[in-house]
Amino acid sequence: MTGIQNVFLQATAIFSNLFNYPDWRNLLDILIVATLIYQILRLFVHTRASSLVKGIFMMLAVTWLSEVLQLNALNWLMLQVLNTGMLLLIVLFQPELRKGLEQVGRTGYWARLVGAGGKERRERERIVTELTNALTDLSRKRIGALIVVERRTGLSDVMESGTHLDAEISAALVENIFEPNTPLHDGAVIIKDERIVAAACILQLTENTALSRELGTRHRAAIGVSENTDAVVLIVSEETGIISTARDGRLTRYLDKKSLTALLTELFVPNEVTLRQSVGRMLRPEEDRHEEE
Repeated sequence: MTGIQNVFLQATAIFSNLFNYPDWRNLLDILIVATLIYQILRLFVHTRASSLVKGIFMMLAVTWLSEVLQLNALNWLMLQVLNTGMLLLIVLFQPELRKGLEQVGRTGYWARLVGAGGKERRERERIVTELTNALTDLSRKRIGALIVVERRTGLSDVMESGTHLDAEISAALVENIFEPNTPLHDGAVIIKDERIVAAACILQLTENTALSRELGTRHRAAIGVSENTDAVVLIVSEETGIISTARDGRLTRYLDKKSLTALLTELFVPNEVTLRQSVGRMLRPEEDRHEEE
């Protein structure tokens, strides 16, 4: 009997026992297992390995179904593929697994599971203030800027194209990075886990040909990364000083200090206030504004 078959038999026995003899311990057991599976899936969702994880679950479902329906040839084939493929997957996706384990080990990860404490909340509020001040100052001076805030989708490929920093977020540092004629000013800054992790990163431009010709390289790069990931991108135009944001492949322009603060609060302090509706009203996409006019 193969290892995969043993796993199926053991899992069947465990869940049969849980449902045939229900008590509070079994219910707690199911809740803990479900939470662990959910958190593991969150580590992979919207990453390079997400499609592979879906494929593995499909193969497990087909294997289980073939076992139940006694489709012996199909069941044998699926077991062989699973037995030989698991080790290969571990080797191929070693970087993603290591990243996931590092993320689980961080204090901030566990704090997000149980709710941010007062100290973490104050730190995130400080970040909102620092970024708001930096972007409004850059806008006033008409200094171009491009900041990508990583969310669930990993941006390791983008980070590798720039210079590694891993620095605390501050208005002075952000303004210094984008100061013209400095080594890191040309490219994007990547923010991950409330830290500036890289600067001078190269982003792929959008292929959308319907965009206005007045949009320059920064805006097209911002839209490009927001089309392929769930990142939120902040842009300051060098020509006009206009602050914009790109999300889900859509560009919103003419952010003022109030709307910028609301957007950053939604990103960094999501548990403090429910801001989705108010942000949606203040940050309507540019196309909707033109329709109203």
